[in-house]
Amino acid sequence: MQWTDADYRRQVRERLAMISQRIRKAQDKAGRCHDAVRLIAVTKYVDVERVRALRAEGLEDFGENRWQSASVKVEALPEAAWHFIGPLQRNKVMAVVRHFRWIHSVDRPRLADEIGRAARELGTPVAVLLQVNVSGEQQKSGVAPDSALDLLRHCTTQSGLAVRGLMAIGRQVDDPEDARQDFAALRLLRDRLRTASGLSLPELSMGMSGDFDIAVEEGATMVRVGRLLVAPEAW
Repeated sequence: MQWTDADYRRQVRERLAMISQRIRKAQDKAGRCHDAVRLIAVTKYVDVERVRALRAEGLEDFGENRWQSASVKVEALPEAAWHFIGPLQRNKVMAVVRHFRWIHSVDRPRLADEIGRAARELGTPVAVLLQVNVSGEQQKSGVAPDSALDLLRHCTTQSGLAVRGLMAIGRQVDDPEDARQDFAALRLLRDRLRTASGLSLPELSMGMSGDFDIAVEEGATMVRVGRLLVAPEAW
């Protein structure tokens, strides 16, 4: 199917309504207020014109996982809130800090040092999340849960870098309910880190197209939704 701009915007509007309804339902189930979750549209699947269409429908937060493919989009829409959600190579840190308000994938001290150095050089404080491998899967990035406190303490030594919470990717499962244990584990870890560090750590970035409902029930404050929201080939 050839999607016109009007077709795409109409379908996005319908998808947004459906996703928002599902988020509210999950919040109600968990006894949470309705303003507690930020929807991040993961736009790695679409070009800059589609991002403009998403922005026109009121979306403010966008996620990308590779600087090479993100650069034209973030430069075209600098007013949007851009979230870097993928593994970050140290040689791309300066460009990412310059253009992204959030980095969700801090998982090692050397990367934290590079981000802090870039933030100070640019005079641009950056909000970061520590990526934690709560599932223990070898193919996934993320600090081990038992090393998260050490990484958090290291990050607090870097001026220009503010740790706002944690991020995790739930295990790939056929039944989204089977990912609940990962999301619950991240929330419990965040609570332990709060106690140990005295930091508020308000953000939990967890949940994607296939499991965001469960993540919201378990306390997500940010959900990263891509194909379900932005990609016509998935509709």
